[in-house]
Amino acid sequence: MPEPQPVADSVRLAWPGEASAVAAVQRRAWLDLPPELGGALLAEVDEPAMVRAWEQVLARPADARRRVLVAVAGQGRVVGFATTGPSDDPDARAGADGEVDQFWVDPPARRQGHGSRLLNACADTLRADGFARARWWVLAGDVELRRFLAVAGWEPDGASRTIGAEDGSVTLEQLRLHAGLGA
Repeated sequence: MPEPQPVADSVRLAWPGEASAVAAVQRRAWLDLPPELGGALLAEVDEPAMVRAWEQVLARPADARRRVLVAVAGQGRVVGFATTGPSDDPDARAGADGEVDQFWVDPPARRQGHGSRLLNACADTLRADGFARARWWVLAGDVELRRFLAVAGWEPDGASRTIGAEDGSVTLEQLRLHAGLGA
């Protein structure tokens, strides 16, 4: 049976056959990160390995509440994606705290409403999965993303962490934001 045709400029669950498109958006978005981070991420995994990883995630999610959402434009062209699921933070309330883990919009497709639609779909998906609160780790230096999320009601909750390369060559600070999902 053929897959249903998407509606232009919308967000939906990713299809298993879209692993290459998701990986391509992710790689282009990584190029837009600070050079020390983007370069390190791109050096860690080649494109075929990234596609295989996305094929696995899309075909066999680790948890029924782990979702990959895609923002589509035109005739179904993937221009962004996000992943949602239960928060795995040590202080998370099981069943109540969800998270947005990955959130990328293809740089040429930004400021066209795709990020806003994707963000709203993340909140709707987490709410439908029974979560009361959403969490999101963002780079402390990503002022643009933090401003975008603040306008949508996300606030820092006081948690922070340092991430980086295993060899210590790159370290970056992250802040955790949260938002209530309401009823």
